[in-house]
Amino acid sequence: MIKKGLIFFCFLGAFQFGFSQTEGIDAEHIKTIILKPMAINSYVPIVQLGEKILLTFDDLNADEHTYSYKIEHCEMDWQKSNLSESEFINGFAEDRIRDYENSFNTLQPYTNYSVTIPNETTKLKISGNYLISVLNEDDEVVFKRRFVVYEPSVNVGVAVFKSRDISYINTKQSVEFTINTPNLLINNPSDEIFPVILQNNNWQNAITGLKPQFFRGNQLLYKYNKETSFWGGNEFLYFDSKSIRNSSLNIASVALGEDLYHTYLFTNEERRDQPYTLSPDVNGNFVIRTLTGENNNTDADYSWVYFSLKTSQNLVGKDVFVSGNFNNWQLNNTNKLTYNETLGLYEAKLLLKQGFYNYQYVTKASNGTVSTHDIDGSFYQTENDYTVLVYYKKFGSRYTKVIGVGYGNSEKINN
Repeated sequence: MIKKGLIFFCFLGAFQFGFSQTEGIDAEHIKTIILKPMAINSYVPIVQLGEKILLTFDDLNADEHTYSYKIEHCEMDWQKSNLSESEFINGFAEDRIRDYENSFNTLQPYTNYSVTIPNETTKLKISGNYLISVLNEDDEVVFKRRFVVYEPSVNVGVAVFKSRDISYINTKQSVEFTINTPNLLINNPSDEIFPVILQNNNWQNAITGLKPQFFRGNQLLYKYNKETSFWGGNEFLYFDSKSIRNSSLNIASVALGEDLYHTYLFTNEERRDQPYTLSPDVNGNFVIRTLTGENNNTDADYSWVYFSLKTSQNLVGKDVFVSGNFNNWQLNNTNKLTYNETLGLYEAKLLLKQGFYNYQYVTKASNGTVSTHDIDGSFYQTENDYTVLVYYKKFGSRYTKVIGVGYGNSEKINN
């Protein structure tokens, strides 16, 4: 129950910002990093305490290196908590990755590694934010990834609305949610409960800093509009390279080079001034698959995938990137497009494993401002996934729990 009056209103607003990029840059020879629950058709690295999460990745050196993983417990802002390992893990926080297998019948040789958490040597004891790092034989970190473990202490109801701000009514979506706490005693919800809203599991534009506006019995109500608004964006672009030798969905042509296949996508054009068109997607995610083998992890090959973008606007002072969950939403030189003056196109090539990929074009201004709608536009009709994570730090507690998670989708958007 909540120890407060029946109705309470808070004028404090929210913050929308990118959490610090605690993961860093992945090593160049490490590709196709996937961190997801074991459930089918589940892509978001959020699991209930006790459930398993799977990490897989490829090493293009293909020489069966010895890798180990390391688990760290973090606070809400993804900075390492002050807990000792024994306080959040039964067993060992660091251990060798023992499951690996070499690729079979692929032009690009690689070794595929996998590990599940929890396992026989590592069992998580508490909820919260976690970082998993993979280290090589020299104890150098080759990549990091975030995941969230929650305990179902509260229920979260999530609904998505059109923005009530007339200036953004056709371009933004607003998230409202209710936290139900029938079995949890919360003394001061405004200072102990910290919700975070994610759009398509992208921490770059997460919204935090929200206080409950109303208390109703055992419910905390968050009926913000402006403070919980996201750009609707556009449906993700996509291609499918499961048949690596042939052109297929949104692939213009395929050519065999000296060592690998080269996959050329159709040139994309900016969509910001075009009408919204429904195009089913997987909201920025990707699925590894191949038609020429039985085991997608080891039988899928790699190819150079060529992206090209035609724009009519002047993007001087802005960098353009191709982004999605396939590269952990990072914006760096690996996925940065360069302008080809001869063709009048922005171009990039990425080494990607066979599969179905969602992607979008993102701009970054010289002042650091990132926009997902400069090129693709933004529409309130766009189908997006929303996740509300409920963090709880009781007064005097040494760490922040995650006590609930709620999911919403804008497919059935409310007016």
